[in-house]
Amino acid sequence: MENQTVTYRVDDRVATVILNNPPANVLTLPLLTELDAVLGELDADHAVRAVVLSGAGTVFVAGADVKIIASITSATEGEGLAKGGQALFFKIEQMKKPIIAAISGFCLGGGMELAMACHIRVAGERAKLGQPEINLGIIPGFGGTQRLPRLVGVSKAIELILTGDMINATEAKSIGLVDKIVPEGEVLKQAQGLARKIASKGRKAVEAALSAIRGSAKLPVEEGFAAEARLFGTIC
Repeated sequence: MENQTVTYRVDDRVATVILNNPPANVLTLPLLTELDAVLGELDADHAVRAVVLSGAGTVFVAGADVKIIASITSATEGEGLAKGGQALFFKIEQMKKPIIAAISGFCLGGGMELAMACHIRVAGERAKLGQPEINLGIIPGFGGTQRLPRLVGVSKAIELILTGDMINATEAKSIGLVDKIVPEGEVLKQAQGLARKIASKGRKAVEAALSAIRGSAKLPVEEGFAAEARLFGTIC
């Protein structure tokens, strides 16, 4: 299926979604709207067991559209933009099926916030990641201040957000920001292979496991164990 800036194909129970907004695949409002619609369709499609998200060309996503940010004239307008992006990325995080970010080249700002909302991150060996919003006099607004500390720890997140520094794939893996590093030309292929492996498992078991793991981040430990037991019982 093709939209203006988002395309996808389904092969062997794996959907590959491509963000196509050259040259840097920046997150415009139309692109975010299309991505929301596409992921909603895929999440509801039982024939799709896993999703891979990638950018067209040699860049994952270099950030949000700075023209949109520069045009904001009130705090209310800015808050609305942030809440819209947060809602979409929360929907990605809550998908019933796993979504894997295939990260080539630059993964910055809103692009890194998008990648962090995915369940697994596969990065090329030349990938560059960061939250450079501070260099524009703003802060991350699509969940970066909340997800990054959960992935890499509070102090490292403070360092990355307050300096705006980019890090390479090796450092990103060492701090837990990405899960796998692969040769640059193999990123999409390797992410699709991982997705196919997951897609070969029982659909309901994968959904239950994701639900239980998400609960561990939000629930007291006793409630998390109880939720796991309920899900285990249902699957059995």
